[in-house]
Amino acid sequence: MRIVTHAEMKELEKIAQTKYLFPEKLIIENVALLGAKAIVNKLGNEIHLGELIFMIGKGFNGGTGLAIARHLAAMGHETRAFLLFDEKDCSQEVKDQLKISKSYGVRTALIDDVNALESYFQQNSAPKIIIDAIFGTGVRLPLSHFISDVINLINQEKAYTISLDIPTGVEGDSGQIQGNAIKADLTLAVGLPKLAYYQAEGAKLVGEVEVIQSGLPRDIIENGGDKFLIDKDLKKDLPPARNKFGDKKLFGHTLVIGGSHGLTGALVMSSTAALKVGAGLVTASTWEPQYQEFISRLIPEVMTGFIPNDQAKWEKLFKDLDKYDSVVIGPGLGRSLRSRSLVLEILNNFSGPVVLDADAINVLNIKDDSEVFKLRNAPTLMTPHFGEFSRFIGVPLEEVQKEPYFHLKETIERISCSVILKGPCTYLGFPNGKTFFNFSPNDGMATGGVGDVLAGILGGFIAQEANLKRRDSLYNIYENLNRTILLGVLIHTWSGRFAAEKFGVRPMTATSLIEAFPEAFKALDELLKD
Repeated sequence: MRIVTHAEMKELEKIAQTKYLFPEKLIIENVALLGAKAIVNKLGNEIHLGELIFMIGKGFNGGTGLAIARHLAAMGHETRAFLLFDEKDCSQEVKDQLKISKSYGVRTALIDDVNALESYFQQNSAPKIIIDAIFGTGVRLPLSHFISDVINLINQEKAYTISLDIPTGVEGDSGQIQGNAIKADLTLAVGLPKLAYYQAEGAKLVGEVEVIQSGLPRDIIENGGDKFLIDKDLKKDLPPARNKFGDKKLFGHTLVIGGSHGLTGALVMSSTAALKVGAGLVTASTWEPQYQEFISRLIPEVMTGFIPNDQAKWEKLFKDLDKYDSVVIGPGLGRSLRSRSLVLEILNNFSGPVVLDADAINVLNIKDDSEVFKLRNAPTLMTPHFGEFSRFIGVPLEEVQKEPYFHLKETIERISCSVILKGPCTYLGFPNGKTFFNFSPNDGMATGGVGDVLAGILGGFIAQEANLKRRDSLYNIYENLNRTILLGVLIHTWSGRFAAEKFGVRPMTATSLIEAFPEAFKALDELLKD
């Protein structure tokens, strides 16, 4: 599903109105009817516990909120709308919807003092359901003191809170706030999900997201855009199913490099993951002093090798690189100058896809190494978490956390490689300009080794992708790689979800994800069948 900025959504609505003669009033009516139904379906019997309290702003959001209140009243539910701005300061749409909603029995009142709202809350002891229709994605921050006080009061009430399009106080693109913002349990996205849902504070404040179709023509929604949500519609972007008649050579050979002193477990998990997502062959190579420790922990199906401490003896390693279909380097590699030399040699000498993870990223930086990436005639994929990404691009962590999408796009433009920026919302940025958002918070995955498993998954899948091995244009190679990367992230996410269900978020470990691969692949088969 496409993700849009505030400006992009406005442009889509403008096209609908001018080219398709689709008026704004009809958008409001569609959203109001479907929004009312969504609220009823979500709340179930709890909708009858008390009044549905609407907080109404002066613009489009406020008018749509009043229309939803009217539809709910027509369904027989008790609704009350508090207008937070004098009617004379409101848009014509709010004025029109206010008249209609009153005629349908919506109780309305002007609130210009937060004490009056507090008094109402204190007198009304029933469980509260609050619908936030104050400001939409076009909000200008900071908010007034009055609106800030209203937000504080709503958040203190601990009511079930539904925001229309975006929680009031969240900036529509960056997801940032100034002061405070509504903390929603559910956000009803009008037409399409907004960029702010997946950035900065917005990701923590939107709660569950449900998209409400506004009636915009399908072709203007689906044709275009460069930001997409990883969801059930992703199946059209996935690579084809495996060849049932293939052999181990067809399914590729992955080389995984890493495992310094005390960190051989990272290499074990990564190489095991590569094998168990279906790579035909996997070889894992560690530093020579760690070799005995490493093989004592490894499953027998993974082949092994070691990297001499003496760099003068690396020549044979580089001569043999062409027998591999993908290389993963970094899990537990260490941050020494020797590690940096090894990473650069792999990038300079291997003509196939490379996955850079963990310490392979830590030993590089964009200032000194951007040319290495740009000169490669094969795909490179980086998988940093926010801290590693911050160090690599030389930007403070708090700045990256504020604007991850911006920094991701800028970095990809500079180094022309794919980047998976890992977090509660993971961002997949590709050199073709597209970005995919994987919003699947799972605190069970906040544990060591989960990233190593992802690196192995990606290396294993890339090795299997036959289209990456054909002599083809770099553009087509990247298109096939992008589909494979999406598949890898999807399996990683689903494995984490199934592991959390099976073991619980506290006891689960990175190895639990590998144990959950069967359930994840079963879910994938079901998705591709539909």
